[in-house]
Amino acid sequence: MAWLLLAFLSAALLGCYDSLKKEALKGNAVIPVLFLNTLFSSLIFLPFIVLSASTDMLDGSIFHVASGGWDMHKYILLKALIVLSSWILGYFGMKHLPLTIVGPINATRPVMVLVGALLVFGERLNGWQWIGVLLAVLSFLLLSRSGKKEGIDFKHDRWIWMIVGAAALGAVSGLYDKYLMAPVESGGVGLDRMMVQSWYNIYQCFMMLAMLYLLWWPRHRDTTPFHWDWAIIGVSIFLSTADFMYFYSLSLPDAMISIVSMIRRGSVVVSFLFGAAFFHEKNLKAKAFDLALVLLGMIFLYIGSS
Repeated sequence: MAWLLLAFLSAALLGCYDSLKKEALKGNAVIPVLFLNTLFSSLIFLPFIVLSASTDMLDGSIFHVASGGWDMHKYILLKALIVLSSWILGYFGMKHLPLTIVGPINATRPVMVLVGALLVFGERLNGWQWIGVLLAVLSFLLLSRSGKKEGIDFKHDRWIWMIVGAAALGAVSGLYDKYLMAPVESGGVGLDRMMVQSWYNIYQCFMMLAMLYLLWWPRHRDTTPFHWDWAIIGVSIFLSTADFMYFYSLSLPDAMISIVSMIRRGSVVVSFLFGAAFFHEKNLKAKAFDLALVLLGMIFLYIGSS
C-alpha cells in the first residue's frame, strides 16, 4: 500500500504549500513571487532533464525524464498555459482572502472535474455522485454566508471569483492530465509523467519572465513592492515534492486514482489548520462545518466512483 502512503504525504505537503503561499504573498507583489516559484521549481527539475538527456544514470528510475519533439511538447506547453492561468488567479485571490475560505473553495475541484467529465466526455453521474455534487454546492452557499460576516460578498468580490476561476482551471488541468497521460491505445497522448512535470515548470518560468518584464517591472514603483521571503523557496519545494509523490503513487501497481484524488484534496484540512493556528483567522466554527460538508461530498463522490 505504498501508493496510499504517498497519497497522504502528497496531501499533507500540498496543505503546507498553500499555507506557505499565503505567507509569501503577505503584503507582497504577486507577479515576482509567482515568477520565483516557477524559477525554483524549474531548477529542481532541470538536473533530471540534463542527466536523462546526456547520461544513462537515471535510466529505468522514477526520476528519468523521457525525451520527445514538438509533437509532444506542444501538449505540455498548453498544460503550462492552463496551470499558469490557474495559478495567477489563485495567487491574487489567495493574497486578499482568508486561507480558511480559499481552502474549502479549492476543495470543490473534484466536483468541477466530475461536471467537466459529464459535459466533455459524456459521462453520467450516479446517485452517490449527485449527492456529492449537491453537498459541494451547499457548502459553497454556506461558505458565502460565513464570508459575509467578514465583509466578503461572494457575488461581487473579485478575489472570490478569481479563486473560483483558479479552481475551475485547475479542474480543466486535471481533465487534461487524464488525456495527456492515458495510453495512446486508450485515446490519450501517452506522455511520460516526469516529462510533463519537468517541462511544464520550465515553460511556465519563461511565461512568467515575460510577464515580469512586460507587466510588472514598468509599473513596479507604483504598485505593491516586492520583498524577499524564505517562504517563496518553501512553496516551490513543497509543491514539486507533493506533485512528484502524486504522480509516482499513480504509477504504482494497484493504485486507484479515485482514492488518490480524494486523499489529495484532503490537503484543505492542513491549510485550514494553518489558517486557524498561524494566521488567526475568524469565524472558524462556521467554516469548519462548511469544510466538513465539502469533505463529506468527497466521500460520496468516492463511493459513487469506486
